Amino acid sequence: MLLGLTAVGLSVLVTARAEVIGIEVLERSPFASGMIFGAAGAYEKVRGVAKFSLDPDATANLRIVDLKLAPRDSVGRVTFESPFILLRPVSTANSTLVYDVNNRGGIAMLGQMDGASPANNDPTTVADAGDGFLMRHGFTLLFSAWTWDVAPPQPGVKPLVLGPLIAHQPDGTSITGKVENEFIVNAQQAVAVYAGMRGLTYEPATPNDPAAILATRARPGEALVPIDRAAWHFVAPEQPGGPGRVQLEGGFQPGTLYTLTYTAKDPHVTGAGLAGIRDLLAYFRDRPFEGAPAPRKVLIFGISQSGRVIGRMLHDGLNVDETGRLAFDGAYMQVPGAGGSAGFNSRFAQPTRHPSLLEEHDYPSDAFPFTSAASEDSVTGETGSILDRARDAQGHLPKLIIANTSTEFWNRDASLIATTPDGRADVAPAANVRLYALMGAQHYVGRSHVRDPFVNCVSTTDHYLAMRALLIALDRWTSASAAPPASAYPSLRGGTLMSADAYRAAFPRGLGLSPPDRNLREPRLDFGPRFATEGIADQVPPLSGPEFGTRVPAPDADGNDRGGVRLIEMQVPLGTHTGWNQRAPKTGFAWATARFDGSFVPFARTEAERSARNDPRPSIASRYPTRGAFTAKVRLAAKRQVAAGFLLPEDMERAVSENLALYDRIMAHAPEDPSCQYLFAN
Repeated sequence: MLLGLTAVGLSVLVTARAEVIGIEVLERSPFASGMIFGAAGAYEKVRGVAKFSLDPDATANLRIVDLKLAPRDSVGRVTFESPFILLRPVSTANSTLVYDVNNRGGIAMLGQMDGASPANNDPTTVADAGDGFLMRHGFTLLFSAWTWDVAPPQPGVKPLVLGPLIAHQPDGTSITGKVENEFIVNAQQAVAVYAGMRGLTYEPATPNDPAAILATRARPGEALVPIDRAAWHFVAPEQPGGPGRVQLEGGFQPGTLYTLTYTAKDPHVTGAGLAGIRDLLAYFRDRPFEGAPAPRKVLIFGISQSGRVIGRMLHDGLNVDETGRLAFDGAYMQVPGAGGSAGFNSRFAQPTRHPSLLEEHDYPSDAFPFTSAASEDSVTGETGSILDRARDAQGHLPKLIIANTSTEFWNRDASLIATTPDGRADVAPAANVRLYALMGAQHYVGRSHVRDPFVNCVSTTDHYLAMRALLIALDRWTSASAAPPASAYPSLRGGTLMSADAYRAAFPRGLGLSPPDRNLREPRLDFGPRFATEGIADQVPPLSGPEFGTRVPAPDADGNDRGGVRLIEMQVPLGTHTGWNQRAPKTGFAWATARFDGSFVPFARTEAERSARNDPRPSIASRYPTRGAFTAKVRLAAKRQVAAGFLLPEDMERAVSENLALYDRIMAHAPEDPSCQYLFAN
């Protein structure tokens, strides 16, 4: 029902039921200048604010940490707001709604699916539509805020940030607690930011807290060595509202892990943001909006941090609304690693933090359970799955696609979603889940033209086309029109999953690549007796228990990963693609791997070059005697990918041309040139 229209722009308030109590529309305009996206036609953009109201006593909300300590309105409910953006076909025909969980305030899906990240995080122009993939397929796209810890943006940028929702003691006084911040520097510097990547942290409750502790260690797991308190002090943020900084006498040095611990106050009710996602989807699921019918189904999509958000929603049952219905029919979790079931819903949570081989091992990101079917932790005796609370009132579960790249096996515990926690036995996914490993790919498609701050050129494998195919597969699967491809994930039984030590022994020598000593083996963390049940950490930093038994994909004779989804670059290789890359020695952490990047080393062009380099891998010329022979093999591999469901027919020519262009650049590149510029077209 239309309640009001302001004199400035379009601002209407639409009434709703209790969970979403209103939608304020601030803007409604043509998207991409009215461009026609095939049969889907033109699109429009709706920008607005959603107003939420949560019942702290409702069963669906009981697992939201500190919700009962948040401010309440006159009827005892917790209210907050979130900005949102809706891109939808102008046609009134109902379509699939896809919600993109934003990453640190930024829209991620358009960049990876359509090939263009919207300028200023505000999709508006033809350029912002990229190649229009999502629009041509008629998806309605929804974006909103779910977290508060987003660092202030550059001028003009419009991140999606949730307003403050602070918990207090029942008498209204501040809640306090210990907060840990781990950080590194890649070069010597006097002042350092201690918040997580592009994020904010909780600042000290007492300015320049004299009881704060700055400590160092060389590697995760080692004992912390405190620095004399007189040798350092807090420094104001570089810009108002930005992350705090700290200054150290003599400067911060590369090669050292720094940990800053102090007492903070006023924790955000971070889990309420996940409930906001749930309730916004339930709102759009059930009703027409601004002249368009309700969608025929609702999907949710998340990349990296955003994929882990979905994992936490499932773990806590926050995919089921207050009426007992599923908020979304299907979910696509892209590169979530081990799934993230321990993050995003605890007191003083720092959502932007997550462990890699090098850093941030003390944050609650990876914790049992990891698998979609029940498994047992032999160390603790616990049993469970990530879906134990994810069923609706009728027992239904959403359909899930979980996809990782090779990099997540080295840096994000990705093997644990398919094995027991000790890494000794495979665990098959539940019937509603498909697992895919995109072999030879790194966390995002590589584009760096330089080696720094790593040792090797980054991986060139393009897995974004496979992502497009998997999204369409999920849409069809949730429509019951077609099943997606069978899970394709490395396994112990198949001999395609092994320890890092076994990988080093099996990896071919003479490639100029030195495999890491180990992959991430996150320890079991003990935050104290209240953390598992109440989300309150009494032990900060946490105590570290036995490590989880993570594994990595086995290499073939070329050093390329076996098992999983065999992308074209793996079927018709031009070199070795790994999921790891060493950090440059000048960063001080030569023993560690890049957080998100893999490596690529091309084959020798000819047998003569191969012999001169003592390269054990057959040359390009011996594999593909002519350019035409290579083209034919790539085209055949592309057809196999289409048949297998990992490449759309519409993307086949793009896949062929991308691989052929890389072939041409490698064949034209002088091997004595150490740069990485030639690997990418621009």
